[in-house]
Amino acid sequence: MSNEALYSIKETAEKAGLTEDTIRYYEKIQLLPRADRKANKHRVYRQEDIRTMKLISCLKKTGMSLEDMKPYLHMSMDSNLDEFPEEREMLVSHRMKIEAQIASLQQVVDFIDEKLEKRSMFPDECPITGENQLSVFEKKNMFS
Repeated sequence: MSNEALYSIKETAEKAGLTEDTIRYYEKIQLLPRADRKANKHRVYRQEDIRTMKLISCLKKTGMSLEDMKPYLHMSMDSNLDEFPEEREMLVSHRMKIEAQIASLQQVVDFIDEKLEKRSMFPDECPITGENQLSVFEKKNMFS
């Protein structure tokens, strides 16, 4: 028998910073593999499972969809991203989207700074380019 530490769903939730319901949901949508079970049918998790859950949380904070995360979660912890060119390109593309969002938000900050500096709300023209510049704020749980 292995001496590997096993954790209950409650312990795992605490260590991973997720709720028990979230862990169950991630299993249901196959973002996480089905948990091993003890004889009493209670779920048990390993440290590797907790690391995967923490990765999911980090990727979620970047605005990545749960579906887009799946290829990364099937890699082993010691995988070299260079050996997965398609996944690497997806990550580069995701980074470029975030850079565009940052640039868009910087326009908003610059506009507000200008209003504060001039002490006037009325612009000669709107310097904010593009459609729906604030849509990044409207996306549910974008950075949470």
